[in-house]
Amino acid sequence: MKEKWIAYPTILEGETVELIPLEKEHFEELYAAAADKELWELVPTDCSDKTLFDKNYECALSERETGNQYPFVIRHKETGKLIGSTRFFEIYPADRKLEIGWTWITKEFWGTAINLECKLLLLTFCFEILKTNRVQLKTKDDNFRSRKAIEKIGGVFEGILRKDKVLSDGSTRNAAYYSILDDEWTTAKLKIEALIKAKQNVS
Repeated sequence: MKEKWIAYPTILEGETVELIPLEKEHFEELYAAAADKELWELVPTDCSDKTLFDKNYECALSERETGNQYPFVIRHKETGKLIGSTRFFEIYPADRKLEIGWTWITKEFWGTAINLECKLLLLTFCFEILKTNRVQLKTKDDNFRSRKAIEKIGGVFEGILRKDKVLSDGSTRNAAYYSILDDEWTTAKLKIEALIKAKQNVS
């Protein structure tokens, strides 16, 4: 079995959100948040479908046991509600690298600082606690909104992997790959903090 790089339970606490380990008892509330089809339009797997949701989140729990993934739910501190999910996956302790993805938040929080705060919590944990060399992020090649968001937080574009994923409907998607390296983290962190501050000032 692969070495477990991330201790359980790891909880990441921010100003407005808390990232807590996914548990089976979260499924009902999390699915209620995930049932909006619009959340999944640009994502390979449509988890507004209850069967696909259960399959993918059950898989995330079993993958945590093997050290391959570490899934979180996003809890809004003010209301106590679950408003989304994110996870570490493609975890390779020997190479000091992993990927951040499977991130979604409910529509009421789109355009707020919450997604940025989640990324800051996750990346800070990666580079300052785990001491990763590389954090990978990827998105659909034609999801320009997501690509721009990754670039804004310091993600460096590495290329397109063609037909990287088979989608729920059987079609394929190309993936745009990005990364942030350990020696780029200080600059990226300042960028994210500035973006959060700008969002907070607007609201």
